[in-house]
Amino acid sequence: MKNVLTAVKLFLVLGVATGLVYPLVVWGGARLFFRGKAEGSIVTVSGRPVGSALVGQAFSGPGYFHPRPSATGYGTMPSGGSDLSPASAALRAAEARRAAAGDGDSPDMLCASASGLDPDISPEAALAQAGRVARARGASKVDIISLVKAFIEPRQFGFLGEPRANVLLLNLELDRKYPYAGK
Repeated sequence: MKNVLTAVKLFLVLGVATGLVYPLVVWGGARLFFRGKAEGSIVTVSGRPVGSALVGQAFSGPGYFHPRPSATGYGTMPSGGSDLSPASAALRAAEARRAAAGDGDSPDMLCASASGLDPDISPEAALAQAGRVARARGASKVDIISLVKAFIEPRQFGFLGEPRANVLLLNLELDRKYPYAGK
């Protein structure tokens, strides 16, 4: 009986430590040192949340930059890829549909992201969409290309990852500078 009581006490202490104290310490530290990211990097316009800079979302219509395809429809529960084999006829058909949609032929616009939630696209994918976006918004292609180039983020610390453009932030700036009637 003494062993059972000791096990129950240990279970309760460890349960509180790992299930309550540790998560609160991690959350508090994140809020203290990474304030913007700890709350999900919520982007607001006029005080209203419009999305997260860290989670991709669907944009449609010719006047918007389109994100990478998502096998989950940009749903966060569950996120993930399609798990289709490179030899899969279904994968080839999906890539052919995406290529016909006209968002460019860079791999990140043809292949769905692994998480289904990538918020960024490559500079090449953004530049490939610039003509469509410019026509839909009545702007010059040169102006849209300049806007894309201004939103390209470099590799983190100069060597991690690849250059990228955040689709949500880019589209919000488009709405601000070149209002779009096709919303």
